[in-house]
Amino acid sequence: MKKFDKDRLLLAVAGPVLALVSALVLTVIVLAASGVDPIDPLRIMIDQAGYEDIQVLIINQAGIYYLAALAVAIGFRMNLFNIGVDGQYRLAAMISAVVGTAVSLPGPLHVLLIVVVAMLTGAFWAGIAGALKARRGVSEVVSTIMLNAIATSLIAWLILPKNFGVQPAGSNDLTTGDIPESGWVPSLSLPGGDIYGFTFVAFALGIVYWFVLNRTRFGFDLRATGASESAAQASGVDAKKMIMTSMLISGAVAGLTGMPLLLGESHTYNLSFPLGIGFTGITIALLGRNNPVGIFFSALLIAFIDKASAGLDQNGYAKEIGTILQGLIVIAVVVSYELVRRYGIRRQQQKVGEELAAGHALKTDNKEVAA
Repeated sequence: MKKFDKDRLLLAVAGPVLALVSALVLTVIVLAASGVDPIDPLRIMIDQAGYEDIQVLIINQAGIYYLAALAVAIGFRMNLFNIGVDGQYRLAAMISAVVGTAVSLPGPLHVLLIVVVAMLTGAFWAGIAGALKARRGVSEVVSTIMLNAIATSLIAWLILPKNFGVQPAGSNDLTTGDIPESGWVPSLSLPGGDIYGFTFVAFALGIVYWFVLNRTRFGFDLRATGASESAAQASGVDAKKMIMTSMLISGAVAGLTGMPLLLGESHTYNLSFPLGIGFTGITIALLGRNNPVGIFFSALLIAFIDKASAGLDQNGYAKEIGTILQGLIVIAVVVSYELVRRYGIRRQQQKVGEELAAGHALKTDNKEVAA
């Protein structure tokens, strides 16, 4: 058993390490082929991470990415591909900002209301895809992609001045208005800047995710249904109910993705709210292998690439080098994990063969002794 656990641990670590090494090697090759110094940009990015303000930006961004990746990971555990995290998070941020601006409550209640509205909105939007999957067998990949586009159009309509939007004087931007200070989450002030208070909530949710998944009956049912829906049904698990529940929880966590920024810095939803967070969450969940600790380090890595690459253009390099590195990480993750999976299967078959051969040899020896 100890040997098996050791092999499993090595295989779990081999995937991310192989992916990162492969991505770095491919990045160096691409840069060298383009006539760019392949080492200096990476050195500049590492140097950038030494500044305190960049470190704060990385932590804040990692908290946002962590929530998006957890939302994706919940779906992955159920063998569901929730590509709609981006639409769920933006719609939830917009609706919760509208509600937070319109009401006036004591501090903790005001924050709680905004958070609950965000979770309900995200859960509702993901629940549409869950219902289509459970009742009609519609692929969640197709439905969530379509819901992303619908969310974008719905937000554009809701934020019009004739609806819930506000256009500041002398600006072309549209916002939902400013949330009163009672709806803000206090930040942690450091020499390099302020770390969003909700960032710590985001990381704490990783502990909740691990506990629910590994120490509760619901988590067992979810993992069992994701591994084999037919086997789970045979053991009494309602697969359709699990699909619906998983999508609702995934959407609720996705709805929290915008809370660190909304409650910690912007205090309003506007047209400049970041796009693509949900798709980045897919990369992070894959790289972290749906494990809360792995997702944490993966979120820090992607956030580091995001923020550290922003200074490349000041040193004569294109900041898109960071985007290239992230894209290569995605490709490397898919390829390396498949290679590791196949190696793991071959290794397991080899071990079973060795055990059967050893057992056969033992029986032969016993017969010879008896004779």
